[in-house]
Order: sequence, then C-alpha cells, then structure tokens
Amino acid sequence: MKKQEDKCFEVDLYQPVKDYFIKKGYEVYGEVNHCDVVAVRGNELVIIELKLSLTIDLLIQATKRQRLTNQVYVAIPKPKYSLRSKKWKDTCHLIRRLELGLVTVAFHGDDDIYMEVVHKPATFDRQKSMQRSKKKLTNLLTEIEGRTGDYNTGGSSQTKILSAYKENCIHIACCLLNNGPLSPKSLRGMGTGEKTTAILSNNYDGWFDRVKRGTYSLSEKGEGELREFPELMAYYRGFA
Repeated sequence: MKKQEDKCFEVDLYQPVKDYFIKKGYEVYGEVNHCDVVAVRGNELVIIELKLSLTIDLLIQATKRQRLTNQVYVAIPKPKYSLRSKKWKDTCHLIRRLELGLVTVAFHGDDDIYMEVVHKPATFDRQKSMQRSKKKLTNLLTEIEGRTGDYNTGGSSQTKILSAYKENCIHIACCLLNNGPLSPKSLRGMGTGEKTTAILSNNYDGWFDRVKRGTYSLSEKGEGELREFPELMAYYRGFA
C-alpha cells in the first residue's frame, strides 16, 4: 500500500494523470515520441511531463513541448512542505510565467490517490503582473534615490547591506559628530530628511542618545561604528 512518504517513481504518476484526463473525455497515451503523456480530444492536444521534482531540466523539456501545443502541463508528487509557503508560491509563479500548467499527485494509499490541477496553462499577462507590483517598483526607485553611491557588492549574502535608511542614519550621525547635540528640526535643516525624527526616536542600532526632550547626540557606540564607513563619513561631513 503506497503512502506519501514511500519512495515514489515517475511511473506512479502516470495512472492518476491518465485517469483524470480520461474522465475529461480525452484519449490518453503514454510515451509518445519522447512525451511522457499525451491526451487528445478532437483537435485538442495536451502534453504532460512527469517528474518527481521540479527541475530546470523538467522546465526546459516542458517548454520545448510548447512547440507542439500550448496545452502543456508538468506533473509532480504533491510537495511535503506547506503550499502556503513563499517557496511554493514562487514556484507556481515561475510555472505560470512559463505559461505551463501544473499538476500534483498525492498518495495516501493504493485506493486513495488524489490528483489536483493547481493551474491550467494560460497566457501570462506581463503588464497585469507589473501593475500589481507597482508598489514594489516605487519602493525600489525610492531606495535608489536615497543612496548617494554604490557601496554594496552585488550577490552578497553574508554581509550587511548599506541601505538608503542606513545612509540616512550615517548622515544624521555625521551632523551630530560635527556639531554636537541637535534637534530633529535643526538636522532636517541640514538635509537629513523627513525620517529624521523617527530614526532618532527609534534609536537605530543604539547610535543616538536623547540629551533632553527634542535634543539628541551621537552615542559612543554610534561614533565607533560610524568609522566603519569612511567613504560616507567623508561625503557627509563635507556639508554637515
């Protein structure tokens, strides 16, 4: 009796996929000219590629099948990780982006096999996708505008990223280092921007001390860590 945790083979996916398309009125054939599964209904041709996991090779194979028909699916065992996870959502986005359909097969026993069409093949609307991501685009452009230069190495994963927010903190710190305790209003007059009050009250990384109500100074910790950014110190202290 096959369970979800038992070892699965590509051939195990064939029968549930075949049964599904037969119920939909298709004639189904296995292994036709290197295609794992072919389903025909009148003039409609569907190709399904079976694999135990989503791989680059599977996606390449499936997109090549799109030369024959726009009705191409990939079929895999239902993942054991959460289908609400970012990983699964990103996977589904990629498959939709390639205009492929996606099928999962869950095994709970010989008589309890569940095949689900996650989504059908469809034309990907790139403009609609970009419209939905308008806020992310705005945030990206705002981040770029808030940086004075390129201080990060692309592809870095084990190092801290110098963001526009952190640059803003460095700017404020340089003003305080040059001039001593200041109010948010005075700092904004030096060009530190609208986020000045929030940065000081949130006390970014413990860099700032509240001297009295409405007045802040640079902490000892802040002064020490500020010197880790000599390029930006030189830039901001030039007009702080």
